[in-house]
Order: sequence, then structure tokens, then C-alpha cells
Amino acid sequence: MITVAEILNTIVRETPFLEEGLADGIINLSALARKVRPQVEAGLMKSVSESAILMALKRMTPKVKKKIKLYKNAAYQIGDLTVRSDLSEFTFLRSDTLLEKQKKLLHSIKDKINHFVTFTQGVYEITTIVNSSLESVVEKVFTGEKIVTRMNDLAAITIRLSPQTILTSGVYYSILKQLAFQDVNVVEVVSTYTEFTIILKKEKVDVSFSILMKFFSK
Repeated sequence: MITVAEILNTIVRETPFLEEGLADGIINLSALARKVRPQVEAGLMKSVSESAILMALKRMTPKVKKKIKLYKNAAYQIGDLTVRSDLSEFTFLRSDTLLEKQKKLLHSIKDKINHFVTFTQGVYEITTIVNSSLESVVEKVFTGEKIVTRMNDLAAITIRLSPQTILTSGVYYSILKQLAFQDVNVVEVVSTYTEFTIILKKEKVDVSFSILMKFFSK
């Protein structure tokens, strides 16, 4: 039988900023109990008192704090932040010829070891992000492919993370939330095992770097 606590856990889990507010102790629990009461009653299919909801919120708050602290600690274990500017993004519809053209692009720049090149393959599209100086190379190599979109004047911030972050939930959220709070739009994210790269418009990279450095310096 479902309980008040289980319903509240679902509500908090589906509202990340609410979870953060509970952990920081900045939410009025009585007001929150009143607000979520209709959802709790709908889940239980019976009436529930605000005092019962308030008690459940008080009991779950220490667990939320522990969870938030865990993934924040994992996020703080970074190696360094690297900024790359003057990037361009191309997104193509998937086709039978794209794989060979990806190989051709990589072969054509094999001697340019400092260049930034990523590929992300989706179900229907493939995106490549490259240094703007390679735009003409990409245009030539991918001649005949259907372009979905193209974006210029991009930059990237690459964050080197501890392998521990792979096993810790909420790490990427805690990083991206810093930018969301400051109304910074993220164009794209690219990740490897211990590297998390955020793609932004070039004019936002300085403020984003400052925000993230402040966050990690904690």
C-alpha cells in the first residue's frame, strides 16, 4: 500500500529545485504541505491531514540533505576547466554515407592534434562540433548531406571530473543548475568517461566560466 512518504518522494524527485530547497532549509514546510496536499490525497485516494504531510516532510528532509551533499561532493572533485572558443556545430540527417564522411573528416585533420572535433549520433541525426577554422573542410567533406541546422559563434567549457561521478546520481544536474539559475542557455552537452563538455554561445562563455569556478571553489 502506498504511503504519504512515498508520494512525497516522487513529488520531490520530479521537482529538482524543490529537492535543493529542502536540502538548503529555505522552504517553509507548512506551506509546502498545504501546496502538495491535493497531490498526496489524489495518490492515496483519501483525505490526508496537513500535519501528517508536514511530519513526513520533516522526516525526509535529512535524507534529502544527505543525498544532495553526496552528489555535490562528487561534483567538487574536478581536475580542471578548459575553455575553447570559436566553435561551429553542424547537424545532418542520418544517411548511409555519413559514416564514411566522418572517417574522411577525421583523416583530413589527423595532423591537426589541437583541433576540437566531436560526433554525436542520434536516432535520426548526427551532430559534429568543430573549430570554426574547419568549417570549409566540413562543408566540402559532407557535400550532398542534408543539413538540419548549423550554428556558429559557439564555445565550450570542458570539466574534468573524478571517475566517482559515474556512480553518483545528480552530478551533472548540480553543474547545469548553476547555469540555469543565472539564465545561461546550454546549446549542447558532450561527455566522455571523465570529461563533461558544455557547449554555449560564445558571448556566454566568460560568465559561465566564472559561475562554474565559483561553484567548484566551494
